Amino acid sequence: MIRHTVVFTLKHPPHSLEAKRFLHDAKKILTGIKGVTHFEQLRQVSPKNDYQFGFSMEFADQAAYTRYNDHPDHVAFVRDRWVPEVEAFMEIDYVPLGWG
Repeated sequence: MIRHTVVFTLKHPPHSLEAKRFLHDAKKILTGIKGVTHFEQLRQVSPKNDYQFGFSMEFADQAAYTRYNDHPDHVAFVRDRWVPEVEAFMEIDYVPLGWG
């Protein structure tokens, strides 16, 4: 299992129509890609960083994650929405430790 997470700040004000549209479209597009499970959209609330939002999703294995990354809908979303509308972000991908 791979848990793909990203925290980010939009160029739009957090409660604006543009931000809501971005979040709505992201959910619709990304959850429509086969292999994406446990998709969540989150509001980041820690005072220790300046990010506004987070996405979290899971994939069964590396092959499913690679298919998602290479999927035309994901590539188009990154190109047409993410790059123009996201001001800053950080991705973190996790796999279970397998011990403990």
